[in-house]
Amino acid sequence: MRAHLLARLLISPSALLILVCVYGYIAFTFYLSFTPSTLLPQYELTGGASYKRLVGLENWSVALSNLWVFASLYIGFALVLGLGLAILIDQKIRAESAFRSIFLYPMALSFIVTGTAWKWLLDPGVGLERSVHMFGWTSFSFSWIKDSELAIYCVVIAAVWQTSGFVMAMFLAGLRGVDSEQVNAARVDGAKTWQIYLRIIIPQLGPVFVSAFVILCHMAVKSYDLVIALTNGGPGRSTWLPSVFMYQYTFTRNEMAVGAASAVLMLIAIGVVVLPYLYNEMNKAKHG
Repeated sequence: MRAHLLARLLISPSALLILVCVYGYIAFTFYLSFTPSTLLPQYELTGGASYKRLVGLENWSVALSNLWVFASLYIGFALVLGLGLAILIDQKIRAESAFRSIFLYPMALSFIVTGTAWKWLLDPGVGLERSVHMFGWTSFSFSWIKDSELAIYCVVIAAVWQTSGFVMAMFLAGLRGVDSEQVNAARVDGAKTWQIYLRIIIPQLGPVFVSAFVILCHMAVKSYDLVIALTNGGPGRSTWLPSVFMYQYTFTRNEMAVGAASAVLMLIAIGVVVLPYLYNEMNKAKHG
């Protein structure tokens, strides 16, 4: 009894802080989205005017379009690359732990560090293009980060580099949990390695695919620091994502209600992906 009381006393400050600083501010943001707040919060309710203005803004449409391109490529490449790396490491190669550490290392970095490093690498004046020119290939050109049509793909490259190692670790754990008896039986029947992976092993990785997809989805929707460090949303608005839109309208354009409305829609989008997954996981844990 005393142990339970002590445990509750120890976690109560953290629980109180989370209740106020996380859920309290979520509720406050939701409230602000129905007010005419501009530079400072205003508390009279005006209905859904800020949502109506939000969906009519061209900047919001640009941010959603960029998010669709970024999220689809980022999630697709991270899943494929992570699975490929996991399969390669699962071949009982030498120095497996060293390769695991190398591929997982980018995840230890913050998105600010990743964005800054890739900004230098992709800058035509100091990065890859200049290095290739120094080796004599002067006609080589790689200036995607300066091109408004291609800059969003630079964000995709940096994000995939950052998280594919983490996805690899998830798939590797899944591969190590596959029933070896089925694999051995298939080998005895003469199945080739690629057939075993395609027909036996990968179908058993369905839960890992779902978990990785949910994690990557919510990371894509809330991506902000990587974009700011890498392109600062430019050139123009070419790499604006909803998170950049939210910051711009809340803190630099003095349209706090519109920014709050965009934050609420982002939260709903994440909830649509994450809540069914959490419900399913809790249901499975409850029924064994």
